[in-house]
Amino acid sequence: MSEPKAIARTIDEVVPGLFHYQVHDERIDHISDGYAVVDKGRVILIDPLPIDGATLARLGAIGDIVVASASHQRSAWSYRRQTNASVHAPQGAQGLDEPPDATFRGGDRLPGGLRAMHAPGPKGPHYVLHLDRGPGVVLCTDLLLHDPGKEIAFLRDKYLQDPKQARESARALLGLKFEVICFGHGAPILKGGRKAVEDLLQRDANQGAK
Repeated sequence: MSEPKAIARTIDEVVPGLFHYQVHDERIDHISDGYAVVDKGRVILIDPLPIDGATLARLGAIGDIVVASASHQRSAWSYRRQTNASVHAPQGAQGLDEPPDATFRGGDRLPGGLRAMHAPGPKGPHYVLHLDRGPGVVLCTDLLLHDPGKEIAFLRDKYLQDPKQARESARALLGLKFEVICFGHGAPILKGGRKAVEDLLQRDANQGAK
């Protein structure tokens, strides 16, 4: 699977220890977003995209890479070759370019204090990652999108493996502690993330009732 050619030049702290960056991904002609958790001096990349080496080096040494779905391998294997970091991928993931160093399933703890939550609906196996830090953070992969200037949304049904399950997975997010929500495509919501999900589900239900 190809990785984006664009390289991020800046990275911003979302909550203490969680960093966000994005590129315009020419493969899909859309924004793609990557994240990094810094835990005890160790950097964990999440769905990594290319980023300027000096910018990334300021965070510390890369120890692990987490790929939340096979469609978000992105630059995982390049960074593994560069750093010898361990790649963690979903158990049973199909279409991975290389074998991961470790696999995970729902409920598993991952490096950096992340917890994997199975979130079916997008092409799978697909996971959301929960970080119980500060106000609580949910990192969505392909479950939800956040286009600039718009409310959060589901992927169009034609891009989902099971639209009904995607709705159930979004509803299950409300069982987690979080106020910050991050996206694989779109800027994070730093305050009111839970309310944004609640509003999305209500809008979706109202639309379905028409």
